[in-house]
Amino acid sequence: MSVIQPVVRDTDRDRVAEKVRAAVETGGRDRNEGLFKAALLSTLAFALLVLAVLLFDIITDAWPVFAERLGILMANPTRSRADETGIFQGLRGTFWIGIFVILLTFPIGIAAAIYLEEYAPDNRLTRLININIRNLAGVPSVVYGILGLTIFVGLLKGVYGDYAISRGNTTTAGGLTLAALALPVVIITSAEAIRAVPSSLREAAYGVGATKWEVIKSHVLPYAAPGILTGTLLSLARALGEAAPLILVGAVQGRLGPNTGFFGLEQMGEKFTAMPIVITDLASQPGPDWIPVTSAAIVVLLLVVLSFNAAAVFLRNRFEAKREG
Repeated sequence: MSVIQPVVRDTDRDRVAEKVRAAVETGGRDRNEGLFKAALLSTLAFALLVLAVLLFDIITDAWPVFAERLGILMANPTRSRADETGIFQGLRGTFWIGIFVILLTFPIGIAAAIYLEEYAPDNRLTRLININIRNLAGVPSVVYGILGLTIFVGLLKGVYGDYAISRGNTTTAGGLTLAALALPVVIITSAEAIRAVPSSLREAAYGVGATKWEVIKSHVLPYAAPGILTGTLLSLARALGEAAPLILVGAVQGRLGPNTGFFGLEQMGEKFTAMPIVITDLASQPGPDWIPVTSAAIVVLLLVVLSFNAAAVFLRNRFEAKREG
């Protein structure tokens, strides 16, 4: 029985060798790959250009306010005159809402991620919980506002003082609402960071006699810390920029009354506002005099959000350097 060998012509062999040589010399790139890369770079450049134009326009409008009356802008409450109005009460409300998000969302979200990844069995209930958490992360923010109005505002009626005075539309209700909004994102990002820890790290720790909690505390969490911190701080930055949930909860659009202290705990039981609400109110005022003030408030909110993003990058780099060192 004879075996038929395929006939390979020298010309075919030379053609294949030439294609392999060309691929090696060009780094394995072809024309389609170059076109695709150029398309990606062009879309990125267009997006950055649009962002740069918007920032330039806003900063240009806001610069007279920063140059002439920065102190008035930062220290005064909302007033009826554009040259006297300020954003102090919005900054104060945003600060206390951020405290609620940090104190409630971070420990609960990280603890839930640790349980789901390290302790919970892989069964239908656990998979159902994970699916629901991911679905909650994609729910529109206005739905969380309805949740806060229905649950938190209702529960806080009459808690701070007389029922007729304390209707539940307080800083506490706003903070709890935005904490609920940020919680699914914190759980997902923390769980992904814990899942990315190499299994060999756990096995090496178990091999020397470490308990499960010791493995999590001394090996898993330090390794996953950069991803956890990045996700949690970015979720905080997103929560501080939300306006729709606060409007539904009852944030005040306009003047709040007396200008109390920035760190006063009495704010927990009083009516509140926040930077997104202040910006919405300023933008709705008629007349060109309000445009610079609105732009200045937008720049301040951007600086607050960018500060949290910068903190996330700094902490991530620091923990990664410590982990690699």
